[in-house]
Amino acid sequence: MKRTGLRPAVPPRHNAGWRFLAKLGPGLITGAADDDPSGISTYSVAGAAYGYSVLWTALFSFPLMAAVQLMCARLGMVTGQGLGGVIRSRYPSWVLWSACLLLAVANIFNIAADLGGMGDAMHMVTGVRSYWWTPFFALLITFLVVWTSYRFITRVFKWLTLVLFAYIITAFLARPDWTGVLRATIVPHVEWTRAYMSVLVGILGTTISPYLFFWQASQEVEQDRAHGKVTVAQRRGATNAELAVATTDTRTGMFFSNLVMYFILLTTAATLNVHGLKNIETAQQASEALKPLAGAGASWLFTVGIVGTGMLAVPVLAGSCAYAIGEAVPWRKVSLSERPRAAPGFYAVIAGAMLVGLALDYAGLNAVKMLFWSAVLNGVLAPPLVVLVVLLTSDRKVMGKRVNSKMARTLGWVCAAVMSAAALLLFLL
Repeated sequence: MKRTGLRPAVPPRHNAGWRFLAKLGPGLITGAADDDPSGISTYSVAGAAYGYSVLWTALFSFPLMAAVQLMCARLGMVTGQGLGGVIRSRYPSWVLWSACLLLAVANIFNIAADLGGMGDAMHMVTGVRSYWWTPFFALLITFLVVWTSYRFITRVFKWLTLVLFAYIITAFLARPDWTGVLRATIVPHVEWTRAYMSVLVGILGTTISPYLFFWQASQEVEQDRAHGKVTVAQRRGATNAELAVATTDTRTGMFFSNLVMYFILLTTAATLNVHGLKNIETAQQASEALKPLAGAGASWLFTVGIVGTGMLAVPVLAGSCAYAIGEAVPWRKVSLSERPRAAPGFYAVIAGAMLVGLALDYAGLNAVKMLFWSAVLNGVLAPPLVVLVVLLTSDRKVMGKRVNSKMARTLGWVCAAVMSAAALLLFLL
């Protein structure tokens, strides 16, 4: 059965901007969730440590992340299932549960890092120890996910993420060497050291993250459920028009995600690195990058951005775990639109992921380092999942006539190869 009405109809407005915005959905939200506290910290560490020389990674990673995320969106739209469900139907159980294990390990550590980063930022501006803020945010997010909806969370907290655009303004106020900036953006610079490779793996890992693969596909399925298509058979299939809208949505979300990434790298390079602060270990040091714009208020501006992105990203991290495991089992009800009583296993996974992540925060690890190393962990664990995504979306038994184009397939394999090579070099150097 062909599906129709996947996304809301574009309102009959003459303004091209309104028509464009009306097409945006899961791709834009996924892009916003990608710039989480781990991402902000990783880009800040990279820009401070290596200056303008890491700017090329934003330009380089954009087509790779956009290609992989679009594969995930198309997979959900064409098959009517999330990534976990498709793996279960196509591969042996050991492949399925290996993928779920990789995702769970990466996500739980990422949840711990994001919660710790949010707590550390609040400690910086309030003086109240992160020891108290971390469980507060964990309980708040769990309550909002279980008793309201992720849609409610995005409506409330997406406005806080607008603070990230302060990095764009600050980049110009800092008056960087624009000739050097342009050169560093276009010409790749690689240092064959373990320290540099850890930064490169971290940047790739926080940009092309396993949890986003599962989340993107599942959100396309959620769109169908919202339109009354409760069975896989009803959801299966996609029209050319729907795929075109998904392509615009996904590429737009990834573009804005990488735009923010680029300017965080640039701002920290032009402020922290230029002034000799090359080793960031605290939230206070990271917030110094915003001083040219906010002055004494830089700490508050940084904190608002960390909390806003964390409130969007942590539910995605826990939710993608629940989608993957729920589809792997499989449970009958696997959806954030269901109430807890109707989907107890699904919500138990969310609560469990939050609880284990919270427990890791009391291991005494430095919050900024934990945020950075969670990105590195994502970069190490992502390649096998990228391979699975490329194989599934290139398989006619899965996608029918909607298999990857030659360009998409090439970008997918390049992504897997580059991330694998960077991770391997990290261990060999």
